[in-house]
Amino acid sequence: MAEVLFYTAGFIVLLAMITASIRFFRGPDSVNRVLAFDVLTIISISLITVIAHITGRLIYLDVAIVYGLLSFLGVVTISKYLDGGL
Repeated sequence: MAEVLFYTAGFIVLLAMITASIRFFRGPDSVNRVLAFDVLTIISISLITVIAHITGRLIYLDVAIVYGLLSFLGVVTISKYLDGGL
């Protein structure tokens, strides 16, 4: 029963990733693209955690944490650049 739940969660995460990718490529301005990039990284982190649980390899959780930290720094840097601070 739990496996079906995790496979369903993985499928929903993939659908969300497709939707965010469409927003990333069709965004009317750069602010929407930065927001879509942030959403894509959050979705990717959730997909990594689902895969970590399905495969039973906890090392993927460390990868997800590092990816989240780098994503946060990237979004802050891009936002500061778009605001004119860099």
